[in-house]
Amino acid sequence: MKYDVVVIGSGPGGYVAAIRAAQLGLKTAIIEKYATLGGTCLNVGCIPSKALLDSSEHYHNAAHTFKTHGIELSNLKPNLTQMINRKNEVVKQNTDGINYLMKKNKIDTFQGLASFINKNTIQIDGAKKLTIETAKVIIATGSKPSTLPFIAVDKKRILTSTEALNLKEIPKQLVLIGGGVIGLELGSVYARLGTKVTVVEFAEGIIPTMDKSLGKELQKSLKKIGFEFLLSHQVKKVSSTAKEVTVEASDASGKMISIKGDYCIVAVGRTAYTEGLGLEKIGISLDDRGKKIPVNSHLETKVAGVFAIGDVVKGAMLAHKAEEEGVYVAEYIAGQKPHINYNLIPGVVYTWPEVAAVGQTEEELKTAGVTYRMGSFPFLASGRARASMDTDGFVKVLVDAKTDEILGVHMIGPRVADMIAEAVVAMEFRASAEDIARMSHAHPTYTEVFKEACLAATANRAIHI
Repeated sequence: MKYDVVVIGSGPGGYVAAIRAAQLGLKTAIIEKYATLGGTCLNVGCIPSKALLDSSEHYHNAAHTFKTHGIELSNLKPNLTQMINRKNEVVKQNTDGINYLMKKNKIDTFQGLASFINKNTIQIDGAKKLTIETAKVIIATGSKPSTLPFIAVDKKRILTSTEALNLKEIPKQLVLIGGGVIGLELGSVYARLGTKVTVVEFAEGIIPTMDKSLGKELQKSLKKIGFEFLLSHQVKKVSSTAKEVTVEASDASGKMISIKGDYCIVAVGRTAYTEGLGLEKIGISLDDRGKKIPVNSHLETKVAGVFAIGDVVKGAMLAHKAEEEGVYVAEYIAGQKPHINYNLIPGVVYTWPEVAAVGQTEEELKTAGVTYRMGSFPFLASGRARASMDTDGFVKVLVDAKTDEILGVHMIGPRVADMIAEAVVAMEFRASAEDIARMSHAHPTYTEVFKEACLAATANRAIHI
């Protein structure tokens, strides 16, 4: 069998690349190691975690805010088994959807482990061995959870994010190693159900890759639902028995501390997954940091006709970044001239309040020596936020001091995961803060907070504060 394009991996990057290639008239095949399509995101990442986050948020609101809303409940209790069953059904609906899209776009699907024989020949080790020929290859094999060298993940008490999606009980105490996006989202699920969550983070603040002000505000909000934070702490040892986990860590002064929990989730990032691909056979070696595949500006490896996208290449490990790269490569192979602005790939944390950001942080602008103005506006001053009792957080807008062009937008508050899209559109068209300030925003909406922050950034002229 001969193809124009073969995609290895069916996560958001891979399946989107395959669909776009097929749309452009290229004979396309996709190879997936696991029984279901969709990769980490659909099976054990973005989608199942959001399903559990939604369920736990409903429970938390029922327990803590319904009474204020005039809704009386009695004998309220969470049913974790049903939450996980619902999550599994959501995952199935999504993976079934990907199967449908493959058939609709006439993409041949193969299950098995793909490996290079040469740059144009791929071997598939599945139910039976077979080889296929192709003009171009797109590697989209994603990533897997990282751990620390001295931590043995037993998948019983010491878990990665994958196992944390399928606990059989609500923990009384949960220890999170890592204060990044994945850990905080999973910690939120269980904190809302009554778990005491202790975060052990090496950095000085949580979500350390985002603007520092967001981490500080999120920390305040998460403390309200039972989080405890041990920042600037280095984990030294993790041990477990049949019934509990002990995490030993040292603070900045070297003083040791011991934390016990029913479970421990190791959420210290992810590592690019390339095992078994046989990259060495075609002359591709990985970079020293992160085991990533080196690519040029067109996402092509040093081997002509072999491309790589998503978590296996440099940049943020985000599903939507992988999707953009998948479309880019498919269009590039078809002879088009696509473009990706990596500065405008938004980042989101699906805690509550949500956190979202695009563009540059204050720290980055200071380092680069850019003269900027800052405007911010709190959700506390928003009529819509007051009506929904979601008053934590703010929107911060950073603009060029000379031109007023928006350089970065940083949000924490209700539904900012959706609100950030307006900021991305604005920055894509190189809008000024004044442009947003002059736009009519429906009232009452959360998006008015973005408008007010832009008013604050232009001449400190926010209306409602």
